[in-house]
Amino acid sequence: MKKVITYGTYDLFHEGHYKLLKRAKELGDYLIVGVTTEHFDEARGKVNLVDPIMTRIENVRKTGFADEIIIEDHEGQKVEDIQKYGVDVFTVGSDWTGHFDYLRQFCDVVYLERTPDISSTEIRDGRYKIVRIGIIGTGRIAPRFLSEAKYVSGINVDCAYNPEEDSAKAFHDKTDLPVYTRDFDKFLDMVDAVYIASPNETHTMYAKEALEAGKHVLCEKPLAFTKLESQDLYKLAEEKGKVLMEAVKTAYCPGFTQLINVAESGKIGDIVDVEACFTRLANPDSREVVDANFGGSFLEFGAYVMLPMIKLFGTDYKNVEIESILNEAGNDVYTKVHVLYDSAMATGKVGVGVKSEGNLVISGTKGYILAPSPWWLTKYFEVRHEDVNDIEVYKPDFIGDGIRYEISEFTQKINGVKDRVYKLTAEEAIAMAGITEMFMKNRVDLQRKKREENAN
Repeated sequence: MKKVITYGTYDLFHEGHYKLLKRAKELGDYLIVGVTTEHFDEARGKVNLVDPIMTRIENVRKTGFADEIIIEDHEGQKVEDIQKYGVDVFTVGSDWTGHFDYLRQFCDVVYLERTPDISSTEIRDGRYKIVRIGIIGTGRIAPRFLSEAKYVSGINVDCAYNPEEDSAKAFHDKTDLPVYTRDFDKFLDMVDAVYIASPNETHTMYAKEALEAGKHVLCEKPLAFTKLESQDLYKLAEEKGKVLMEAVKTAYCPGFTQLINVAESGKIGDIVDVEACFTRLANPDSREVVDANFGGSFLEFGAYVMLPMIKLFGTDYKNVEIESILNEAGNDVYTKVHVLYDSAMATGKVGVGVKSEGNLVISGTKGYILAPSPWWLTKYFEVRHEDVNDIEVYKPDFIGDGIRYEISEFTQKINGVKDRVYKLTAEEAIAMAGITEMFMKNRVDLQRKKREENAN
């Protein structure tokens, strides 16, 4: 008897799960299916689970493909099960290709090709829809999104779009996803929602077209270069009854939410100052360094440093001052933004050609919060007081690179699970777009002055 084993969460059971189990059964004579517990899924970074484990087990049982169903509840169990049950073949979907190669010393390992075009109408108990999402843009962040999305229950990445054929082909060859290069409307017809990861200057255009077509939108920052453009997009989303989210991933990380809650609890008294820094030495040939119109440090990282000041002090800032150092191409390699409120102030520092200490410091009348680099992932922060020995340490849960948390938030909003928006509101995003608009104007003025100086 040839024994086959496979594992999965099987949340929101759909056609893709059914077909995968059917093909797993065809690999042998006896199929063992491991269904993961909620606790184990959370430990390995799975988010947004909807169905309880007994529902998931029953859905697997009803397919008729499983000869035996077991529970997976701890790391290392796969090796134990393979040896315990005398398994000949281990199999999972191709989105995990290479991840389980270490099991080849115990049995054959087979990665089954993904099932495209999972039905968007699949609803569990009438309350949760499997969201088909398409990626616009196939650059460096698109593979990260695809990798993180597999940890989010209730969403399926179906296809991608990129008018640049070489990039589109490379992405297809790497991921096996269908990639559209010409017919944008056809691409939109294939999905319920889009994730926009295209060049900065195309974000507003793609977001508007997708919303007008009745699609939900998760867009990389900056969503827009002006306050009015941002207002128009959020208004359009409201009119269409669709979710619009700007993908400032820090806003959706559990640790950042906890940090803001601690700051606002009164633990450090009245908050009077925020200092945030995010710098990286980018490749000299990268878009961030060479694109003087839509690249640079502020458009790359400005949303991150604006986020804590807007969350803590609000959208009614009184004055904004921006200082930038430009490279020879006229691009900002280092920028400081100073934001003044009635009774508080904030400073943000960003750089793609200058390196600095990437801390977040929130200062109050009774103490301060220190979140060391990389604070934008918020894996660790401290509350410190006048007594140097009085330090409270926080180590929030954080798995992956943070993208899965914004995907989870997006998916839940689409399904109406989280109707109240608080992690990044439209008003906060619009206020940040207002500062971005000031930066764009300031950089153009600096570029003009630099040209005039060089001419003289």
